[in-house]
Amino acid sequence: MKKDIHPNYRPVVFKDSASGTTFLTRSTVETSATIVYEDGKEYPMFEVEISSASHPFYTGKQQLVDTTGRVERFKRRYNIKN
Repeated sequence: MKKDIHPNYRPVVFKDSASGTTFLTRSTVETSATIVYEDGKEYPMFEVEISSASHPFYTGKQQLVDTTGRVERFKRRYNIKN
């Protein structure tokens, strides 16, 4: 196997920014943020906008996730009053 061509595959904590849920898995994602996980160890942390903890399909709840104002821009563009 060649050296220095493979990505760094390591444990990473993913944090759902919508629900605050965290889960530990292995990944090659690059991040500089860190977090102390439930086991007391420090791991790299990567924030995701949505996961199975906050997605309406898995939770059974309708939830609007609009982080960039897309709905408001659409309403302004097409002059929708609502």
